[in-house]
Amino acid sequence: MRRARLSVNVNKYALLRNSRGHHQPDLCHAIDLGCEAGAHGVTVHPRRDERHVRMADLPVVASWLRVNWPDRELNIECEDHPDILAIVHALGPHQCTLVPVTPGEVTSDHGWRLPEQLARLKPVVSPLRERGIRTSLFADCDPSSMARFAETGADRIELYTGPFAWAWGTPQQAGETAKVWESAIAAVAAGLGVNAGHDLDRENLAALRGLPGLAEVSIGHAQICRALEVGTHASVRELLSALGW
Repeated sequence: MRRARLSVNVNKYALLRNSRGHHQPDLCHAIDLGCEAGAHGVTVHPRRDERHVRMADLPVVASWLRVNWPDRELNIECEDHPDILAIVHALGPHQCTLVPVTPGEVTSDHGWRLPEQLARLKPVVSPLRERGIRTSLFADCDPSSMARFAETGADRIELYTGPFAWAWGTPQQAGETAKVWESAIAAVAAGLGVNAGHDLDRENLAALRGLPGLAEVSIGHAQICRALEVGTHASVRELLSALGW
């Protein structure tokens, strides 16, 4: 059975650093800890308000991985703002995950609306792919929309797993889990690879083992919350174990 790879989102390490106004925790050290524990990649999500990972962090992170962890992937999540995309184009990460952003939102909480936003996404996806950057689009778990995501030219979708995670342990768990699986099946049928992310943790990952097409999960909030109890290395190892590594 194919095992999904783990990309550790280090945004919350940057948020903690920013709250003090200095350089601790050091972002590159956090990356080292995650990679030493076995994480397959690192995710960063710069926002224009720079409340966690800053624009100036991006070349530092890209260089650090290239020099010290050349076998690990860099995934930059971002909105389709020209200034951010220019940085992505220049850095050439392994993957760019395009996420719709609503000003003032606490975190990303919805996928792209298709077909309404199809014309907006096509000219963004194409230059990324021309530069050899794998492109993924944040998507709600709606099986009927997967074929439209394929029309953008993207390589993958990232299933937004918030509702699935929040339903864990409730009577709604079975229904939300079914939506994730049906969406993955539809994505694969449309020729798309599958990523997943949002509030995934060492417990609810069990329901995604063997998910059709699942190539990668990105996890940040749950990882650092667990790290407060057991440390970064152990928290990453728990996630990898939940994925079957």
